[in-house]
Amino acid sequence: MSEKIAVLMGGRSLERDISLRSGQRVCDALAEAGYRVLPLDVTPDLTSTLRAERPDAVYIALHGKDGEDGTVQELLEFLGLPYTGPGVVASMLAWNKALSKRLFTKNGIPTPRWVAFSSAAFKEMGAATALDAVPHTLGGFPLVVKPSGQGSALGLTKVDGPDTLPEALLTALSYGDTAIVEKWIDGVELAVSVLEEAGSRRVLPPVEMVPKSGIFDFSAMYTPGETDYYVPARLDPGVLSEVTRKAEEVHTLLGCRHVSRVDMVVDVHGDPFVLECNTSPGMTETSLLPMAAEAVGIDFQELVRRLAQAALDTLQ
Repeated sequence: MSEKIAVLMGGRSLERDISLRSGQRVCDALAEAGYRVLPLDVTPDLTSTLRAERPDAVYIALHGKDGEDGTVQELLEFLGLPYTGPGVVASMLAWNKALSKRLFTKNGIPTPRWVAFSSAAFKEMGAATALDAVPHTLGGFPLVVKPSGQGSALGLTKVDGPDTLPEALLTALSYGDTAIVEKWIDGVELAVSVLEEAGSRRVLPPVEMVPKSGIFDFSAMYTPGETDYYVPARLDPGVLSEVTRKAEEVHTLLGCRHVSRVDMVVDVHGDPFVLECNTSPGMTETSLLPMAAEAVGIDFQELVRRLAQAALDTLQ
C-alpha cells in the first residue's frame, strides 16, 4: 500500500488528551495496515504542512471544538483533501445539540423534553428570573444540564432539585455559549454506531453502558473499570430492532457519512429516546465504536482501515 494518510489529532480543544490517545492508536493501526502515516498535531502550521505534504486522505481523530463542528472539515474541503467522517453540514448539525434536537422533534425522532438557554439570554434578557418554570415545562426533576456544543460529557450535571439548577447552568455555560436543560430519563444507556463502506451501511450492535457512579460522565467514559459494558445491549428483540432503526434514521437525517455514533436511552417501558449524535467517535482503549465493531468481528486495525478507505474512495 502506498497511500499517505495524515492523521489529525490533539488541537486545542478540551478533549485534546483524548484525541491524542485516539490519534496514536489510529496511527499505529494504519502503519500496521501498510499505509504511510503522517501524524499531525493541529497547530497554526497545519495548513502549510498539508499543502506541502499533500496526503492522499486525512483521518480526523480530533474530538471537540474545531474538530467535530465543521471547522476542520471546511478547511480540508478548501484544500481539496478527502477526509474521514461526516462532512461540513452534518458535523455542524450534530455538534449543535439544541439544533439537532429540534430536527429530531420535527422529524418524529423521540428525544427527551428540553429547553435551551444562551449566555446572552441570561446576561441581556433576564432568563434567570424564569428558571422556576423549567421543571414544570420539562415534567419535573431530575434533569440533566449540559453544553449544547461539547463532547465526552464535559460540563454535564444531573440536577435533582431547584437549588442546584443555577449552578449546573453556570457550569454548562462555562463550556460554551448555549446550555441545554433536558429531562432525565431512567433506563438503559446506549451507544449505537453506524458504519458505511463501499456504498453500504451497517448499524453495529448497540453498546450498553452501566456506569458504577450512576452517570456516564467524563470519568466513567475514560477511566478503566468505572463502567460495565454489554455488547450487544441487553434488550428485547423488538426494542433492539427499534433502536437500530432510530440510529440509522438519525445518521440519514443529519446527512452523515462513513461513521456516526448515536447516543440513546431506553426507558422502563422499552421506548428509545435519542440524546445526540457523535460524528467523530473516540478510538481509545475504552471507546464505544471499536467495542461495537469488535462484537461483529471487525478488529481495531480493520475498523481504521475501512474508515481510511472510505475517505480514499471519495477520490473515485
